[in-house]
Amino acid sequence: MNNPLLAPFDTAPFSKIKNEHFKPAILQAIEEARKEIDAIAQSVDKPTFKNTIAALDFSGEQLDRVTSVFFNLNSAETNDEIQKIAQEVSPLLSEFSNDIILNESLFKRVKAVYDQKDQLHLTPEEQTLLDKKYKGFSRNGANLPEEKKKRLREIDAELSKLTLQFGQNVLAETNKYEMHLTEEPDLNGLPEGEKEAAADLAKSKGKSGWLITLDYPSYIPFMKYASNRNLRKQLSIAFGSKGFHKDELDNQDNILNITRLRYERAKLLGYKSHAHYVLEERMAETPEKVEEFLNNLLSMAKPAAEREYKQLEEFAKELDNIDRLEKWDSAYYSEKLKQKLFDLDDEKLKPYFKLENVIAGVFKIAEKLFGLRFEEVFDIEKYHADVKTYRVYDEDSNFISLFYADFHPRSGKRGGAWMTSYKPQYVRNEKNVRPHISNVCNFTKPTASKPSLLTFNEVTTLFHEFGHGLHGMLANTVYPGLSGTSVYWDFVELPSQVMENWCYEKEALELFATHYETGEPIPMEYITKIKESATFLEGMATLRQLSFGILDMSWHSVDPSGITDVKAQEQKAFKETDLFPDVAQTCMSTSFSHIFQGGYSSGYYSYKWAEVLDADAFAYFKENGIFNKDIADKFKSHILSQGGTENPMELYKRFRGREPKLEPLLERAGLLKN
Repeated sequence: MNNPLLAPFDTAPFSKIKNEHFKPAILQAIEEARKEIDAIAQSVDKPTFKNTIAALDFSGEQLDRVTSVFFNLNSAETNDEIQKIAQEVSPLLSEFSNDIILNESLFKRVKAVYDQKDQLHLTPEEQTLLDKKYKGFSRNGANLPEEKKKRLREIDAELSKLTLQFGQNVLAETNKYEMHLTEEPDLNGLPEGEKEAAADLAKSKGKSGWLITLDYPSYIPFMKYASNRNLRKQLSIAFGSKGFHKDELDNQDNILNITRLRYERAKLLGYKSHAHYVLEERMAETPEKVEEFLNNLLSMAKPAAEREYKQLEEFAKELDNIDRLEKWDSAYYSEKLKQKLFDLDDEKLKPYFKLENVIAGVFKIAEKLFGLRFEEVFDIEKYHADVKTYRVYDEDSNFISLFYADFHPRSGKRGGAWMTSYKPQYVRNEKNVRPHISNVCNFTKPTASKPSLLTFNEVTTLFHEFGHGLHGMLANTVYPGLSGTSVYWDFVELPSQVMENWCYEKEALELFATHYETGEPIPMEYITKIKESATFLEGMATLRQLSFGILDMSWHSVDPSGITDVKAQEQKAFKETDLFPDVAQTCMSTSFSHIFQGGYSSGYYSYKWAEVLDADAFAYFKENGIFNKDIADKFKSHILSQGGTENPMELYKRFRGREPKLEPLLERAGLLKN
């Protein structure tokens, strides 16, 4: 009776929620959702779009709200107890999901509507929802005989546990490693701000000296600036060997079991591989098309990458007599070479990228493009003191969205950056219910003497996640199942990646890049150098990104039953993209959370796929002015607001007037001239 998750709530009641509330709330919400499903399945009324398809999409709202709160906290503010609950409830949720998909009475009603779709005069959005619901059943076992349905349930329950365990192991590995330095010379090369942050971290844990961890704001500056090569090696190996220690946190067996179960599941459903299953519902359509796409880009990027690597190798030899460039040398010598060629580094730029200014800047850009106004508010409950909350309004002062922003690392928060939602947008009973969207990142924390100053890479990350945020905030669809980021996975990165482009533009930088102490705007020469250096070592960066997509496909587009050695499989996948010597103690797969815990299995290529779209889309802005209101309106109307209501290529063509071209990406990456 006193469970805050079971009382009606608009914004998540974080202050009232205790860990013991989660499981009972999820169990009760499952039962409520089950009753809603049974009412649809057992209805004596003739199946219609409204009483079956729409009813199905709107069912389980309370369960969605409760699980959104729970799993968002499990990512951003977790603890041992929450992780244990996640292991307990995930199989139950998977079982409930299967109960819906494998409900014969329900599928009969869905199929009855689907079979008469040509006579129903549906809107494009309704047609898409009907197609999605039907495929949700047919692609997930509704047509299977009973014994195969039983096996499918077992596989899904097991997968839900394994993928959670994979992520928990990565987080535990990240949290347990510390490089404790007590001699100041060990920090040679590190900027003062980074030293201060490392000292603050040590102090917060009751230690003297300095602490370096595997969290990005600590790890990346050390790899980029620390002149002690042995310490860089130590840190690099620690980072690269997460989940690869043959101990209780080892992920090798988890990977083999996840990939084998995914393959078995795909075969059970009549597909050649997990990738064939996944890609049927993507713009790319087949593994063969993905491989062709990756190999095509690889052939263009590899010659440039090899030249850049040779240049870096010669530079390291000339500077420090390094005979063989290793992985722990890459960031360090890249940064040194960049400084030499462009006289530009993050330490020069960071004073112009105070976090609060960058946030204000991205809000200003959203206002100029899409007419949005962000108002920080203090009456919305938060799950951590670091979180900021905003109400978002349009130019007519209509409420558009609630926005949570959580920007700093802590022990209960997984690494990386992501956008998520606490409540989707939809229209019901003629009321447009607005969404609650969140951006979560891991940026450098303020210190005693300095505010949070972002590297340029962190600036682009903030813009990237904010692009996803806009996709959620500006959603304007009828059905929650098609709203916001509920789109084909290789389309979802378009709004995020296109936003990064404004970070390189003078007109945009002048809106927010001012010195945190003097208020002086960023010098024009720095803007020029940011532009000039944008393609610096782009061949190597492209090759690295392609290697991750190739690794993903190597796990998911084949029968993995013959794979017994995770490291050997990875080396085979990286054969065409490796520039640096292999490091025996490391393995990327064992901490590749995107594909083994997140939703990117058979989908990591989509970052590059979406880059083609985003480069082509931004070229349209560039031709007409980066704040051109007509083009921004088109992007908002046809892309950001439409969610997954139609085929994404149709939406893109409506915005652009044609299909995307590859040339803008090659030109932006500096690969056309090679």
